[in-house]
Amino acid sequence: MVWPFNHFRKPRQAPRGTIEAIYGMIVTQAREPIFYRDLGVPDTVNGRFDLLLLHLWLLLRRLRTVQGATELSQALFDRFCEDMDDNLREMGIGDQTVPKRMRAFGEAFYGRVQAYDQAMDGGEALAAAICKNILNGTRMDQARQLAAYARATEADLGRADEAALLCASFKFPPALTEDITP
Repeated sequence: MVWPFNHFRKPRQAPRGTIEAIYGMIVTQAREPIFYRDLGVPDTVNGRFDLLLLHLWLLLRRLRTVQGATELSQALFDRFCEDMDDNLREMGIGDQTVPKRMRAFGEAFYGRVQAYDQAMDGGEALAAAICKNILNGTRMDQARQLAAYARATEADLGRADEAALLCASFKFPPALTEDITP
C-alpha cells in the first residue's frame, strides 16, 4: 500500500558525513597553492570562490551521469550555499545584506555553470570562459592550463567508479602535471 502522505516527507538525502567529506575534498582541492602560485588565480575572496565553484561544477557535472546522485548533488549545492552564507557572516556582512549577496552567488554559480558546460567541448571556449571568470580577463596562457586541468579532472572523474563518487572514495587529480600542459 502506498502511504497517501508521502509527498509531505523530506526527500532522501545523502548521509551528512558523506556530504561533508566530499565538500571538504572540493574545498581542499580549490585551496591548492599551485593554482594561485603557478596558474595565476588571484589569491582573493573572489579568486577562491571561483576556483571552489569550478571544482563543484566539475563534480556536479560528473554526478549528472550517475543514477541516484540527484540527492547528493542537491546536498552538495546546499552545503556550498551554507558555506557561502557562513563566510559572509564571518566577514561581518549584516543580516539584511546576506540574502542579496547569496542571490549574487547563485547568479554567479548558474552563469558559470552554463558558460563552462557550453564551452567544455569547444576548443578554446573553456579557456576563454575561465580567463573571463577566474583570471579577470587576463593571462590566457594560464587560462589554457586551467582549462586543460578542468578537462583532465573531468576525464579522471569520468573514470571514477560510481559507488566511489557516491561515498566520497575518489580523489581529484593533481593540480598541475605534465599531462595537462596545453
